[in-house]
Amino acid sequence: MKTLLIVYHSLTGGTQQMAEAAAEAARAQEGVAVRLQRAVDTGPDDLLAADGYLFGTPENLASMAGLMKDFFDRCYYPVLGRLNGRPYAAMICAGSDGQNALRQLERIATGWRLRSVAPGLIVCTHAQTPERIFAPKQIGAEDRARCADLGGALAAGLALGVF
Repeated sequence: MKTLLIVYHSLTGGTQQMAEAAAEAARAQEGVAVRLQRAVDTGPDDLLAADGYLFGTPENLASMAGLMKDFFDRCYYPVLGRLNGRPYAAMICAGSDGQNALRQLERIATGWRLRSVAPGLIVCTHAQTPERIFAPKQIGAEDRARCADLGGALAAGLALGVF
């Protein structure tokens, strides 16, 4: 059985909803165990025990959220050279465009020699005022469906041995 590890951070609930939608769809695939974990609770052993990854982070101040970056900082060197070729995909919950957060995540994945198997998925909440930025998010059905499609496709590819 293959294992898909979904690692996320969420402050206002948006990224969590995205990760949960992806996990639910991934769990519908036979032959794949799905582990949904917060970034603060995930370490190098979790990465080494998985066959593929889905990373989810909010965009904060035009970059990846600090606690997601902390996850990568803690895990980067302990697994360096040990994840080569494993598949991954990324999801960003953005207030504006999300491109810088995605670019940061992709650079880290490149350093780990992970293989991107889907374009980065960015959900834009258009939260631009302090009140809207810190308010709990509600991700719409269409965007949750996009996240589910990504999680399901990643799990199916693992199950079928496509990647």
